[in-house]
Amino acid sequence: MQWRGIPRRRRSLRAYPRPVTSEERADGAAGPPPQIKVAGALVGAQALLGIGFAVVLALRSPSADLGIGNTLGEAAYFLVIGAALLAVGIGLVTGHRWARTPAIVAQLLLLPVVYSLLGPSRQLLLGILAGALVISTFLLLISERSRQWSMGLDAGDPPR
Repeated sequence: MQWRGIPRRRRSLRAYPRPVTSEERADGAAGPPPQIKVAGALVGAQALLGIGFAVVLALRSPSADLGIGNTLGEAAYFLVIGAALLAVGIGLVTGHRWARTPAIVAQLLLLPVVYSLLGPSRQLLLGILAGALVISTFLLLISERSRQWSMGLDAGDPPR
C-alpha cells in the first residue's frame, strides 16, 4: 500500500520481544525455572523464621524491659514483614513474575543483618548460616535464567 509514492511497510514498533506464554515455550514446560522455585522456598523459610521470631517476641513481652506495648508493637512489625515475605515466597513458587524484585530487595536488606551477626555480635555460626542462606537465595534470583523468566523471554525462539 502506498501513500503519495512512499511504500508503507508493516513493522512492529516494539523495541523488545513480546512476553512468551506457556503455550509458546519451546520446551513445553509451564511455570518458573527451578532456580525461582528454590529461591521461593528459601524466601518462604525466611518468612517463617520472621513470623516465628514475632511469636516468640510477643510471648516474652511481659518480661521485657521496654514495656509490653513497645514489645508487642515490635512483634506486630515483624509479623507484618514476615507475612509480606511469605506472600513473596509463595508468589515465586507459584510462578508470579512480580515476586522476584521484592525478594531481591529483601535479600539485600538482610545483608546488614548477616554483617551484624558476624561482626559486632560475634555469633559466627549463626552469621555464616544466615549469610549462606541470603547469598545463595540472592544468586538464585539474579541468575540469567531467572532474569529471562522475569522478563518473559524464557522461550527458545529468537526475538522478533
